[in-house]
Amino acid sequence: WWADTPTVELAWLAIGFLAQLMFSMRFLVLWVASERARRSIVPEVFWYFSFAGGALLFAYAIYRMDPVFIAGQGGGLLIYARNIHLIWRGKAQEGQETAGSTATADRG
Repeated sequence: WWADTPTVELAWLAIGFLAQLMFSMRFLVLWVASERARRSIVPEVFWYFSFAGGALLFAYAIYRMDPVFIAGQGGGLLIYARNIHLIWRGKAQEGQETAGSTATADRG
């Protein structure tokens, strides 16, 4: 494949991967910040739209067989799913704390 691909196409492929890396860095920054805080630090709906859009774009990228697009969207889906998991876990912990404080208040 590499031998049959024109140099211009290979250059654009490299530019595409670099662009995807730069675009993805913003999500990496959000992900690291969320991991440090142990909670999602952006609005919850951002992650749901990101996951839905990312899943659709990932499917489109597979259909188009575009390796730059596949790599970028595939990595993004992992980050979106992790943040949704942190949101759900945070809500579950809040529910447990609320239930615990209600039980304590009832005993007092």
